[in-house]
Amino acid sequence: MMYFDKEEYNLSCYCIMSNHVHLVIQLLKNSRTIDRIMQSIKSYSASKCNELLGCRGQFWQHENYDHIIRDEAEFERIVQYVLNNPVKAGLVEKQDDWKWNYLAKLDL
Repeated sequence: MMYFDKEEYNLSCYCIMSNHVHLVIQLLKNSRTIDRIMQSIKSYSASKCNELLGCRGQFWQHENYDHIIRDEAEFERIVQYVLNNPVKAGLVEKQDDWKWNYLAKLDL
């Protein structure tokens, strides 16, 4: 997910769960389409996950859900939703305790 960060998109946050992944990105000018970017992420990560797990074949489902964030309030709500996913699932008490959460540092 971080490979094309700052090249094709700005990666704001992600959360890797046992059966799904959330990520929030902002496409940059002249980047590929969201479909092509997701295909690239899913293809590479599937290959690496299968290698690590000693598996073969399809790793990800074919579909993905995308949503256009329209304003700052919605952005903040969605980032909190993504990072709070493991808390809501009862896996940790605080989102900072989840090893597979990522939140980009803001350039102030």
